[in-house]
Amino acid sequence: MPLAALCTLNDSAPFLSQFNDIKIRLIMDLSLSFIKVILIIQGFLKYGMISVILMRKNIQMSNKKDEKIINQSVKMLTISEEEAGQRIDNYLLAKLKGVPKSLIYRILRKGEVRVNKGRIKPEYKLQASDIVRVPPVRVSEKEQAPVSTKLNKVNQLENQILFEDDCLLVLNKPSGIAVHGGSGLNFGVIEALRALRPEARFLELVHRLDRDTSGILLVAKKRSALRNLHEQLREKTVQKDYLALVRGQWQSHCKVVKAPLLKNELSSGERIVRVSEQGKPSETRFSIEERYENATLVKASPVTGRTHQIRVHTQYAGHPIAFDDKYGDKQFDEQMSEIGLKRLFLHAFSIRFEHPKSGETLRINAPLDDEMKGILKKLRE
Repeated sequence: MPLAALCTLNDSAPFLSQFNDIKIRLIMDLSLSFIKVILIIQGFLKYGMISVILMRKNIQMSNKKDEKIINQSVKMLTISEEEAGQRIDNYLLAKLKGVPKSLIYRILRKGEVRVNKGRIKPEYKLQASDIVRVPPVRVSEKEQAPVSTKLNKVNQLENQILFEDDCLLVLNKPSGIAVHGGSGLNFGVIEALRALRPEARFLELVHRLDRDTSGILLVAKKRSALRNLHEQLREKTVQKDYLALVRGQWQSHCKVVKAPLLKNELSSGERIVRVSEQGKPSETRFSIEERYENATLVKASPVTGRTHQIRVHTQYAGHPIAFDDKYGDKQFDEQMSEIGLKRLFLHAFSIRFEHPKSGETLRINAPLDDEMKGILKKLRE
């Protein structure tokens, strides 16, 4: 290598050394910056995850605040002679007051409820000495049946008791309230009674009334009373009489309607009944109570107890009931609306049966409400 070139190389050595130092420092600075970025990201992820966890915990705590524990621990319940014979779903509905039907059927379906250590279906009928395992049940406040949403009608129930003793309770049910929950309804008469009387050990419907039908409804307060009254209903020794305001002039000779009834259930759950040869034998006896210009007040006494029986039989006879949204006549309903009628004019006004304990014959009457009385008064004018 020439001397000049060697001298030039030697002269640049300090510069190269300085450049290398700068390069090393730059690499170190970049490394430190990269490490800081990594640490920041890790810290963010760490604390972010903590925030997420805290948020989840807060949500869970918030949810728990909105929840009510109906049954805090697993319970093993032994079925008594008095409780035997009823379906497991009805038994649970009575025991777990405030728990919606949907949750009752969910815990049955999942096998959380067991009888004698085995899974059972909702329709299983309990036997004396059966051991029922009832799991802890947590219900959100939103899920609880909001009995208070129709508090006025619920409170009416206590004021509508016609008869009560240690065996049974007889109500004059108002129109517009179902006898039990289901099909989109959160509660009915029986759920309301259980809520109003949390100390009651047993409350079960003996029979049913349509939601818009008012009048006498029997509620058993003992399993033995329920069995006895069901037997009387099967043997047709219970006499039930209804008052119905129907369209037109009921013919005097039409004293009995015998027409088989077939029940159909739509996809929506709505029940529609029609006269059909494929239906079940059905019979209703009629008598005229009072005639008006374009309507008749009749007494209807069902011999059989089919769904919507009186409503379909009056329609079949050519005299539908006023304000019947399923089987009625719109023009007639409009005429009745003009004088103030706003509900189905069908009222279970009388019942006769044997007391399940004493054997005494009881006859109980339920008066018409003020709206119905007012309509009849206007029809007489």
